[in-house]
Amino acid sequence: MERMLVVVFDNEKKAYEGKSALHQLQYDGDIAVYAEAVVVKHADGSISVKEQDDFGPVGTLIGTSLGAVIGALGGPVGLAIGATTGLTLGGLADVDNLLVGEDFLLEVTKSLTPNKVALAAQIDETWTTPVDTRMEALGGIVFRRSLAQVRQDIEDQDIAAMKADHAQLKEEIKTANAERKAKLQKKVAELETKIEAKQAKAKESRKAFEARQESKKDVLKKNAKAAGRALKELANTPV
Repeated sequence: MERMLVVVFDNEKKAYEGKSALHQLQYDGDIAVYAEAVVVKHADGSISVKEQDDFGPVGTLIGTSLGAVIGALGGPVGLAIGATTGLTLGGLADVDNLLVGEDFLLEVTKSLTPNKVALAAQIDETWTTPVDTRMEALGGIVFRRSLAQVRQDIEDQDIAAMKADHAQLKEEIKTANAERKAKLQKKVAELETKIEAKQAKAKESRKAFEARQESKKDVLKKNAKAAGRALKELANTPV
């Protein structure tokens, strides 16, 4: 199951140890990691992205659920971007990609207090024990939430509703007087522009989603190979 994972640590050293543990779990075949980042909560409440790993399109924070979550964790204070990341606040604070609930963000925010560090990752796991055991041993507080694939449904519903309004306005034009007809035609033109823009955005979202799915397949293939290597190494280890 694909999940958003956030583990809060007391310092950067522990967070990087947690990151190494996450990589080991992936190598062992317990999980697949699609994107990850180490973030720091500063005294003023802002968030800095200290390090991110790029696993292809899905691993680029901009335009991903992970990026949206990190941007949201910055809250009203905003997001302080690390000098080497090349990311922008606008790219991360993307509510369209925020596929977790506000309650999840609130829980994380309460734990991610100033001067603490978090390891945030978008992962796939079949059970929670491997991650929890490793992270808790390092003193990490684990938060996770299954990602809701609802954005496309919402966009389709919006477009359908706008088309229904468009059809109704077209019907009204047939019986309206000249003055009213001109106003209705203006509304129809405005609505058509909005529908076109909405459809274009939905198309871009679908293409981005398909690209991320392909990238995830590549990660899973690599993960399977890593698990195979681990089993072979184990078989060849002297007892």
